[in-house]
Amino acid sequence: MVKTSEEIWATGRRKSAVARVRMKPGTGIMKINGRTCEDFFPTESVRGYINQPLVLTENSGKFDIHANIDGGGLVGQAGALRHAIARALTKADDSLRPALKASGMLTRDARVKERKKPGQPGARKRFQFSKR
Repeated sequence: MVKTSEEIWATGRRKSAVARVRMKPGTGIMKINGRTCEDFFPTESVRGYINQPLVLTENSGKFDIHANIDGGGLVGQAGALRHAIARALTKADDSLRPALKASGMLTRDARVKERKKPGQPGARKRFQFSKR
């Protein structure tokens, strides 16, 4: 069943970045924090990574996407946006779910930075051992 009459909301996460996406049928305009996709993500490889769910499901240019992204760095934000777009596409058309699931776009990447432990210089690094 395809919903086309209303906006579809979805949230995606990656590392410490959170992307909230509003998707509606349109001409393929993508605005991120009020800026164009090319302005927000300057590298072509990151933009290609973001568009993977749309290209896989053959929906490029069929939806207008407005996203708000908070936290993290550029790559984490791109991963969060990709996750949110994939989740929004499954809300729009449930028949796209198997393809997106098989390619791993609906799975939240749970890898986050490990916390620094007390008495150590980093998360895993220890001070040099001295026997005497």
